Amino acid sequence: MAEQPEEVLRFLEAVKALEEIDDDAACAVAITKVLKDWGENSARLREIRQQRVLNLREQGKTWQEIGDIMDVHYTRAQQIAKGLRGNKRPTKKEAEA
Repeated sequence: MAEQPEEVLRFLEAVKALEEIDDDAACAVAITKVLKDWGENSARLREIRQQRVLNLREQGKTWQEIGDIMDVHYTRAQQIAKGLRGNKRPTKKEAEA
């Protein structure tokens, strides 16, 4: 397994900590609170990733190089730059436009 950035490890540790809550009710409540905010944060993560991919492109990286960096196919890197989701649906912003 490739080395994970510290932030990814912290996120995975947080998920594990939720799973390890002994009290079923407390665990369910904690996870519900996380999931209530997940949608907004998921969209924000996609926006940040898109901007970073665009930044890499502006730095002169090829789509192949960006795909390799992200461990995705170069066409997926292009889709991310356009704001397309994996299922090819437009982002919420695009749908509202």
